[in-house]
Amino acid sequence: MESYDCNRIEVSKLPISVIILTHNEEKNIRYALESIKDLSSEIFIVDSFSEDNTLDICRKYTDKVYQHPFETQAKQFNWALDNLPVTPGWIMRLDADEMVTPELANELSYVLPNISPDITGLYVKRRVYFMGRWIKHGGYYPIWLLRIFQKEKGQCEERFMDEHVVVTGGRTIRLKHDIIDYNRKGLSFWIDKHNQFATREMIDLLALGSHQNVSNLAIKASLKGFQGSQKRWLKENVYVHLPLFFRSFLYFLYRYFFRLGFLDGKEGLIFHFLQGFWFRFLVDAKIFEMKRNSKSVVKSKNQIPPFRSMS
Repeated sequence: MESYDCNRIEVSKLPISVIILTHNEEKNIRYALESIKDLSSEIFIVDSFSEDNTLDICRKYTDKVYQHPFETQAKQFNWALDNLPVTPGWIMRLDADEMVTPELANELSYVLPNISPDITGLYVKRRVYFMGRWIKHGGYYPIWLLRIFQKEKGQCEERFMDEHVVVTGGRTIRLKHDIIDYNRKGLSFWIDKHNQFATREMIDLLALGSHQNVSNLAIKASLKGFQGSQKRWLKENVYVHLPLFFRSFLYFLYRYFFRLGFLDGKEGLIFHFLQGFWFRFLVDAKIFEMKRNSKSVVKSKNQIPPFRSMS
């Protein structure tokens, strides 16, 4: 990973409040906080009862540390929006394993003071590192995310997985520079986390397959829309209708060969195989198990002999 000196660019504190959700993030959180300490006028930590040194590290950078029981990322972030004493103005959502690049900080120091009043949201590019390598291919860069928005205009859509911040009213623009996603917890943690993600994704896909609304507030799924809208449309109108297991093979082949994921080297092979195939295959396996168990329950109920009174 290329080295970033967060002090080499002079950036004055901006009217922007950063909200970070944490749970046992002692290996990551210092890097996130270092990247924004000279940028943000307010840093809010919402912790779901960490058992390591996360809170001790956070309190060296901010006194705005809160704890709240965790249900989902979306609910936790929306709780923060609704309950924290955030100063009206701009809000940035930053994950505990992410960093703001100095280039993005410098760009924000120019953009925010000169921004048009009808702009309510800013998209940034996320640059993902895996095993120390920037994953540039396989359709994984750039990933555009709406991470900066006006306080009264934005909220997180209520989804179990793949939740996005949605703004109501005004316009959105794209910034030129990146945030960096760099998790330092290792491969075993990554696998455990994605096992949990697979359960959440199973719930979302089953809801889509049964035409249930996952969220009342959601980005619009459209091929004519922005990147997130296009991906949501393909997921809801194509992927969910493909046969179980076959679609995970197809998705991996698309990412690794057609989107040139093989150019990301050995680390890329591991990442694209695990994230683009293993994870998707695991989701389908959980869906298969759920449907089979549901059929077994129905079948067993039908085989229960009728109750006969002994009187």
